[in-house]
Amino acid sequence: MKVYTFSEARQKFSTVLDSAQLEGAVKITRRDGRAFLIRPVQKSLSPLDVKGVKLNLSRDEIVSAVREGREREARS
Repeated sequence: MKVYTFSEARQKFSTVLDSAQLEGAVKITRRDGRAFLIRPVQKSLSPLDVKGVKLNLSRDEIVSAVREGREREARS
């Protein structure tokens, strides 16, 4: 983990953020001894964000499958 002084971090803020992204966190220290960590925020994904599946079906095949399913449901 890289450590920056407050003055360095202020002057090179973009570099500090890049380092945090690459390394997971950076530490910034002040003269009075206080220290702070900067970490990237984890990107939260939607549970509905799913990868597509390539089935190589035509439009007509999809429509036919949906109609067949609806007809079966209607008979039940």
